[in-house]
Formats: sequence, structure tokens, C-alpha cells
Amino acid sequence: MKIKSYISYCLGAILCLSSITGCSGDYNSFVDSDQKITGKPSSVSNITSDELPGQIKLNWDIPADSNFYFLKITYFDHLTQTEKTKVASVYTNELIIDNTRAKFGNYQFTFQTFNSNNEGGDITSLSAKSGIAPTIETITSSKLKLDNNQFSTDNQEPSEGPISNLNDGNPNTFFHTRWSSPQIPLPQYIQIDLYEPLTNFSFSYQNRNGAQVGPEHLKVLISNDGTDWTEIAEFTSGLPSASQAIYNSPVIRNSTSFIYVRFLVTKTYGDRNYFNLAEFMLYDVQIDIYDPESD
Repeated sequence: MKIKSYISYCLGAILCLSSITGCSGDYNSFVDSDQKITGKPSSVSNITSDELPGQIKLNWDIPADSNFYFLKITYFDHLTQTEKTKVASVYTNELIIDNTRAKFGNYQFTFQTFNSNNEGGDITSLSAKSGIAPTIETITSSKLKLDNNQFSTDNQEPSEGPISNLNDGNPNTFFHTRWSSPQIPLPQYIQIDLYEPLTNFSFSYQNRNGAQVGPEHLKVLISNDGTDWTEIAEFTSGLPSASQAIYNSPVIRNSTSFIYVRFLVTKTYGDRNYFNLAEFMLYDVQIDIYDPESD
């Protein structure tokens, strides 16, 4: 076979594999002037399937004589309510059918090989099932507009760094827990009282600009009465130590809502009895879940 013709042959096979309708039924696009497969084409054998999440993987054995030009696979797509055709070359022994659903039960496939003259061989059938299509999450977050009265702490430094600085939008100001005598050992917290219940959320903060003493370990606790607290998250790695560094937390998911949240610092960089921060933000997170198997 000429190199030019071989490249043209392979390109045609690749294009057909990527087409939803199998080259729109134009099977003559496989015909190569320098190589002809004539006579009754051999059938593929040992056809099996694998259930993948939202997919069906089809597998088959190519006949030893490789005596066919292309393989046509047809099936009914329950999702779109249409007949679909896929085309595979003689060099391919597997195919993944995308966007399938377990809820539809059995998919019926037919396999038929063709020669260069578009003459078909025997038809073989297979019944196959899809794996369960995974759910799809859409996550959106919005920054809560907080006022200074919603912030509090159990260990305010009296000489500087009021907690209101966490909410002023200025990264050059800072909040500081008590560094002056008498110092109080950790843990120490920042608390935010909410005006409306919150369920799923995230937070972010920025370290002080210079002379920073940021949290190294941090716990998150929630409450609905300000007395009984439940720990829902703990961070013991990944918190930043550098000046002006920003930390963005992952989404913290809850099954119930709350109106009080505490960020309890249990260890600082440098093992100090105090910590400081420049800014602190809280985000309301909405999680929408789409289940392809239930629509």
C-alpha cells in the first residue's frame, strides 16, 4: 500500500469513529483505491460489554484473517430516541458509547462487517447495559455582606488591631488577639453571628501585611444557640504563613443550617499565644445536584 493511501485510509477511520452518526452513513468513504477487501467479510467474534459510569464499552475480537474493511455498529439511543450508527476500522477492537443510562436497562446492538464494496457480512447482536451515570454538581458561591457587629473574639488585644479591621476591605490594617501581658494561651477564636441561617459555606482570609502570625491549625464550629457547639471541620495543613497570603477554604457541607460560626485557632506559625489577620470573608455556597438517572 502506498504511504499516501495508508494515511488517507487511517484518517477516514478516525473521522468515522469520532462521528455520532458514523460518517453520516457514507460508508464509501472507507473505500481505498489501492486496497480492496472483496468477497464475504469475516465477522468479529467474542463480543462483550463493560458497564462504565454513563457509558457502555463494547469489545470484540478481530478475525484472524482481518477480512473486512469496516465494522458498522447500530443501536437505539434511548436518551435521544433515535437510531445511532458507529463505524470502526479493522484496526479497532473496542468502542465506547457515551451518554448512556442504567435506567433504560438493556441496549440492543448489532454488529456487521463490510467489504470494500459496501457489502455486508453476517449480523451479530448483543444486549448490553450502561453503568449508572454520575450525578453532576453545580456549585455557586456569593460573598456575604457582613457588618462589624457580627464579628467577635474571645481575646481582643486592647491596644491595637480591633476585630472590625477584618471587615474593612483594607489589607494593610489588621486584627490582633492579645499579645500584651497577660497573654492567654490558645485556642482563640473569631466568631461571626449570622442574621440568617447558613448551611453550606466557605471562608477566606488574608494574612497581615508584615509581622504576620497566621493560623497553622484551625477548627470550624457551628451553633444555633451560641452555647452548644459542633465541630464540622479541621485544617491542620495547607494554611499560609507568608505576609499578605490569602487562604480560600474548600466548601464546608452541612446537613443542617446554623446561625453562629467560630473559627478556632489551635496553633499558630511560630507557636505564639496570639494570632493576627488582615481580612476575613464568609461565602454562602449553593450546591445544585443533577441526577441524569432520575430526569
